[in-house]
Amino acid sequence: MISRITLARPYARAAFQAAHQAEALAEWRQRLMLAAEIAETAEMRALIDNPRIGRDQLVELFGEIAGERFDATFVSFLNTLGHYDRFALLPEIAAQFEFLRREAQRRVHVHVTSAYPLEQDERDGLIERLRKRFGRDIDLDVDVDESLIGGVVIRSGDEVIDGSVRGRLEQLGRQLAV
Repeated sequence: MISRITLARPYARAAFQAAHQAEALAEWRQRLMLAAEIAETAEMRALIDNPRIGRDQLVELFGEIAGERFDATFVSFLNTLGHYDRFALLPEIAAQFEFLRREAQRRVHVHVTSAYPLEQDERDGLIERLRKRFGRDIDLDVDVDESLIGGVVIRSGDEVIDGSVRGRLEQLGRQLAV
């Protein structure tokens, strides 16, 4: 069976190309995120899965919920998704679009989990060090998890840098168990 990510990829690329040509990456990003949020609601999922609801009706419903935030080009994109019965893929399409946008803008998303809230100067210093490491601009998200005891865990894509006290203690425990 083909994965949802594989099915979503050509739609994300088409959306990215349309947005890039129109020089509207930020606007398309917002529209896709909103459409994905709408598609993920329990009510909309039930309608998307209902064979009695026409695809044109679903496009109209997306438009009604979004109001004026969807332009004609985006509605046309939604019509294409409806034609191929791909509304349920909107979350994956939005995620892949975001990846393509970051690649084009030479940006990387980094998620940091810290044992304590980071001050602005700590964030700025971390962003600068990460910028040097990855050679790209950084989009930084920070969460606090006191169970780390101290330090931070940095995640970007498949790469994880565990500089937490808890991580070091777990590593020490594994070494002692051998």
